[in-house]
Amino acid sequence: IACDRQRIVKEDLLDLIDSLANSNLLVIGDSILDQYAGCEALGMSAEAPVLVVRELQKKNFIGGAAIVASHIKSLGAKCNFLSVVGMDDTAQIIKKELEQNGINCEFIEDNSRQTTFKKRYIVENQKLFRVSRLNDHYLDKSIENQLIEKLSNLAPKVDGIVVSDFVYGVITPRIISKLIELSKKYDLNIFGDTQCSSQIGLITKFKNFTLLCPNEKEARIALQDNESGLETIIKKLLSVTNTEKIVMKLGAQGFIASDPNLRGIMSQSFPALSSNPVDVSGAGDSLLALLATALSTNKNKFMHAAALGCCMSAIAVENLGNKPISSSQLKDFLNNLL
Repeated sequence: IACDRQRIVKEDLLDLIDSLANSNLLVIGDSILDQYAGCEALGMSAEAPVLVVRELQKKNFIGGAAIVASHIKSLGAKCNFLSVVGMDDTAQIIKKELEQNGINCEFIEDNSRQTTFKKRYIVENQKLFRVSRLNDHYLDKSIENQLIEKLSNLAPKVDGIVVSDFVYGVITPRIISKLIELSKKYDLNIFGDTQCSSQIGLITKFKNFTLLCPNEKEARIALQDNESGLETIIKKLLSVTNTEKIVMKLGAQGFIASDPNLRGIMSQSFPALSSNPVDVSGAGDSLLALLATALSTNKNKFMHAAALGCCMSAIAVENLGNKPISSSQLKDFLNNLL
């Protein structure tokens, strides 16, 4: 229905997938290593009302801004990755995988923090709980200066910058100001998202971006508005942030893509195509990666990019843990769908 309303045909979507290889992006944000521990439930403890499990196996997945970069590279685009990490083995695991995937990786080591590590305990594909090891203080000025220097050196070489902010201290006010300055200087697209599932962050701190991708809860908290309808919330957010385009994520209801500069239908709902998701934690990252890559190629194909993002998210939630999605996977999904 969404494609019909926007007059989108499959051939146009396939052409857009082919064009993704023309993008050259820089991703900046928090590096995370996600570990999934598969367990066997043994029952309740006799000493206390506590569930007892036996850990059987564990597997690591890169997460945070790092998986956004991996998606972009897997889609065929060129990608640079810039982040601040701890001086630990966790950072080396992330860096090794990114470099093996052909991503130019620029890590600044900060001995005042550890690289964010999240461990999820799973029984029969059901998450029991998560344990996180992290620091969320803002960067020291010396580290911030190093990050700004690297950002300034990389910006002239790319078409756009993707800001994936998990609110662990990397994306500071100075970094945001520098991003805006560089975007104006080099005519760059900037795409932004914050992840506030267990953190506190405001999507409205991102001003004058090309695209923002908040979920409904994040938008309502930032605007302090729990009563207005979604269209009003989107209009308020467009006004407050002066962003060009917004994708409002609605969880199991999909998302709304909105661009007030479009001719015809300016807002369009796109459904969640997966009726029985295995793991929804990486859906937003995959959506951001696809939208940024597609819009860097052609900003006039926003609704086409949103349609592909719908497919991208559906693929992402079908697996346990974050895995980079390739352009061939996206084509196969699209061909089976349409």
